[in-house]
Amino acid sequence: MPIQIVVAGALIRDGELLVAQRARPPELAGLWELPGGKVAPGETDAAALIRELHEELGVEVAVGTRLGAEVPLSPTMTLRAYLVTLTAGTVQPYDHRALRWVTLSALSDLPWVPADAGWLPELTAALASAPKA
Repeated sequence: MPIQIVVAGALIRDGELLVAQRARPPELAGLWELPGGKVAPGETDAAALIRELHEELGVEVAVGTRLGAEVPLSPTMTLRAYLVTLTAGTVQPYDHRALRWVTLSALSDLPWVPADAGWLPELTAALASAPKA
């Protein structure tokens, strides 16, 4: 059985990271994550992330380098994160309960979705080296 790839985008702007609060499923509702979604058959990770962030946030992005290691979600599903750059649009919570821009100091205070929490060291490093507003 092929592995379903799920992609997530780490959007950093002016020294802040965009995080999204899940509305569902019930066991993850209220927790924070990097926005993204499933890669469709025949789609690249980058194309899926561009599509998903447009659907979920209403923005256009450029996909950059991979962030950290793959995270197994189940025996048939794995999660990958990428740094992304906003190229057009204003973020809107079309698919999430809420969106927040967080600074480096607030990053570890959030209740993270367990799968995304593994990237906190890489997100910390990315935020620490990001240009500030």
